[in-house]
Amino acid sequence: MDLLKKLCSIHAPSGDESLLTKFILNYIDKNKNTWKVKPKIYHGDDFQDTIILVFGKPTTAIFAHIDSIGFTVGYNNEIVKIGGPITKSEYILVGKDSKGVIKTKLKVKKNNPKLSVDYNRKIDRGTTLTFKPNFRNAKNYIQSPYIDNRLGVFVALKTAESLKNGIICFSTYEEHGGGSVGFLAQFIYSKFKVKQALISDITWVTNGIKYNKGVAISMRDSGIPRKSYVDKIINLAKKSAIPFQLEVESAGGSDGNQLQHSPFPIDWCFIGAPEKNVHTPDEKVHKNDINSMIQLYKFLMEKL
Repeated sequence: MDLLKKLCSIHAPSGDESLLTKFILNYIDKNKNTWKVKPKIYHGDDFQDTIILVFGKPTTAIFAHIDSIGFTVGYNNEIVKIGGPITKSEYILVGKDSKGVIKTKLKVKKNNPKLSVDYNRKIDRGTTLTFKPNFRNAKNYIQSPYIDNRLGVFVALKTAESLKNGIICFSTYEEHGGGSVGFLAQFIYSKFKVKQALISDITWVTNGIKYNKGVAISMRDSGIPRKSYVDKIINLAKKSAIPFQLEVESAGGSDGNQLQHSPFPIDWCFIGAPEKNVHTPDEKVHKNDINSMIQLYKFLMEKL
């Protein structure tokens, strides 16, 4: 779990993903020679902070967003949410501005919608803050800030080890409205005619989705993927003998929603491990669900 621990510790809220982009590129450079197929790597100015890996002759793409929720410092140490973090006064936030490293406490006042931090000086406006890293590796569970979606990134990188044909897209901005998936979709469809996608992300433990029952295949959330494609994935999953659960929700979204809103005919299906304490410093996932997620991604990328 060392790689997942490192991924969870890197400061990369929506709009400020460059540190994690650099880490992923360095990881790929160090490990690609041990993978079954060495991918072609697309990144740089034309891709902002996203990364595309192309293996062999691809027919299916994995999308995994690298950004997290967090906060932006405004005026007089007031802060503004990035995405939808849960806010409690005891939460520790960290970041860095022109005067140095910051470690501070979130302040939530009753009947006051404005959030602020308790710090001994004014933090530079526009500084981004995230939950303090706190990775806990227990017997059956992993608990940490930003399992959403560093676990999705982790699964994509583990899948890359044995991937012969496929694409992996590391996207940005997902937690704050999306924005990069449109040009990523254009690139993979125009250049490689890829029309199938899997969304490597994290879902919730609910009344219908439990711990230790396998990765969740989502039949719908706030977006509705094409049923014939989802049925195809479910039928393949049944043949794999890998544990999985079927999810049906009315809320929640992902890079899949952005794909559905794009002008390209790319089918998508969200497949992710369920977690508790979503968007808090204490996100929690069962290790068996992590294992089934990795196994199912490797299986589906071979079969689709």
